[in-house]
Amino acid sequence: MILRSLLLLALWTASCHCVPESDQQKPLQSAFTSSHPNQNSLEKPRKLHGRFLHITDFHPDRFYSQYASTDSDDACHWGEGDAGIFGAENTDCDSPISLINATFQWINDNLKDSIDFVIWTGDSARHDNDELIPRTNEQVVELNEMMVEKFVEVFGKSDNINDTDPTNDFTIPIVPSFGNNDILPHNIFTPGPNTWTKTFLRVWRKFIPEEQRHGFERGGWFFVEVIPNKLAVLSLNTLYFFNSNTAVNGCASKFEPGYEHFEWLRIQLQFFRQRGMKAILEGHVPPARTMSKLSWDETCWQKYTLWLQQYRDVIVGGLYGHMNMDHFMLQDNDDIDSKLITGEVEPAMRPRGSKEISIQSSADYLNELRYRWSALPAKEEGKDLEVRNGVWPDKKKKKEKERKSKHQQYLDKIGGEWGERYSATLVGASVVPNFFPTMRIFEYNITGVQGSTSSMHTYHEEAASAQLDELKSQRNHRSYKKHKYVKPRPPSKSQPPGPAYSPQTFSWLSYTQYFANLTTINAAFAPPHKSKHAEFLYEVEYDTKNDTVYRMPDLTVRSYIDLATRIGKYKPGKDDVWDTTGSDVEDGLSSTKKKKHKKNKKHKKRKAINKVWFTFVKRAYVGAKDEEDLQDQFGFMRDN
Repeated sequence: MILRSLLLLALWTASCHCVPESDQQKPLQSAFTSSHPNQNSLEKPRKLHGRFLHITDFHPDRFYSQYASTDSDDACHWGEGDAGIFGAENTDCDSPISLINATFQWINDNLKDSIDFVIWTGDSARHDNDELIPRTNEQVVELNEMMVEKFVEVFGKSDNINDTDPTNDFTIPIVPSFGNNDILPHNIFTPGPNTWTKTFLRVWRKFIPEEQRHGFERGGWFFVEVIPNKLAVLSLNTLYFFNSNTAVNGCASKFEPGYEHFEWLRIQLQFFRQRGMKAILEGHVPPARTMSKLSWDETCWQKYTLWLQQYRDVIVGGLYGHMNMDHFMLQDNDDIDSKLITGEVEPAMRPRGSKEISIQSSADYLNELRYRWSALPAKEEGKDLEVRNGVWPDKKKKKEKERKSKHQQYLDKIGGEWGERYSATLVGASVVPNFFPTMRIFEYNITGVQGSTSSMHTYHEEAASAQLDELKSQRNHRSYKKHKYVKPRPPSKSQPPGPAYSPQTFSWLSYTQYFANLTTINAAFAPPHKSKHAEFLYEVEYDTKNDTVYRMPDLTVRSYIDLATRIGKYKPGKDDVWDTTGSDVEDGLSSTKKKKHKKNKKHKKRKAINKVWFTFVKRAYVGAKDEEDLQDQFGFMRDN
């Protein structure tokens, strides 16, 4: 076993192509080959489509071995087992190179000409999950370089051969962020400048605007104006907020990089407000905050929630990865405490349990989310759309005043008509097949900007200089033992609600969740009976635009409050119940489960199933877990 490990490492050193390239593993044709007939002609500016891609957690693994054991100790590297051609779904194995190549080929064939930009939220190296093949710095860097080249193959400009500007290499902007496995040791990111900020300044030179390279080298953060002078995407280095990063200590002290990061973010958002721009926040580790999963230091969570509140006229939303599950979370402004922000008091909530979320611990986490949502302010059923749009049902006038009064009480509790007491964070599921590989396409409102183009663009140099001067000034004032943080200014009272709250230009309208069913795909490609019609593809899991369960008119915070409220109901409303004696429940069960259910339904009385909660859980696992597992972990069919 040890000899095999040494041999594999020797092969890596000699050549970084440790896995033979089968038909499924060959890279896409270079973007600079003769496949482009107009190679020497200038690329035409790309008009906006009102769509962008969020993709996360590739975790490529050159040591992945087809038909190896999927046991955690073997990590799809050793032994014999069920590791498929394109990955091992429902395991902790990382992604084979064949999955990475097939994914980018599918993006090339189906998405690249219909999206405006890409948000790529980190973890582009394998886990350190095999003690016989420990990770090295060289491996981590090489895998990230490989991922950059995959984006070049799909989105690289065909006329860019003699262009000396590295940030002009792509047809659309691509905005990456640091993952906790993109560094070594994983999770540990020291204050910058450090080895990793300097390394990724080179690896990501195609993505980082020149004016921001000094700031990136210092802290690993930057932004791109994906629609010049109108919309920016800010790449946050969430490792400075991460509870598992023992090299730093939160965001309260001005000597911590997390503190400086939020000052940088405050300054950027203030400039965007002054310029009339909007911004999307993206990062790797999301701000999960339950008893079993406290991902961020509490001082960082407090500042993040306050910043979202104060810049709600600027921020469109936040996108993250890391947890491999498709879900969302709400931040409650009522939880903001100035003494926690400054570190004057210790937080009541402390991290406990596993630092990394596992398949086993995920059930506890999802149940805790639901428990919190069950305490959201309640409203009358049937008032979703009518009242929200200011149109009241035509009923007896004598009851109208009472009805309005009850609804006004509800609005007061959620922060007004737009739900401004809360903010929403969306977490994308991963490409690495802990469940099924997945990606997400967002549709956003481009009313009034249809004539714009997507490109790499940044603010003026004088703005950059002013920001650097302010940050340097703060760092130089070390004589003060206490430092009073600068609370961000809120929007003007006359300012209308921002794009995260009120439908307007740049508001998110819907998303389509795509997944690759590896169970079916691996079987179709498996020898010796490979199907003639075998095809690797991502298919639609669901689309919020026409989803009959979630019933979201858009992706505003108010829509997520309404959805969370419905998920949290242990006694669901009549429209959210699956009839345990009818076809609704049986449609959600496998054929084996249907037979058992029919056999036992005369003898046992079942609880009503909240189909919104059931659907939320199934989608969290990208449909990869069967109903037996879901029932064991979540008790959907428990007896009364």
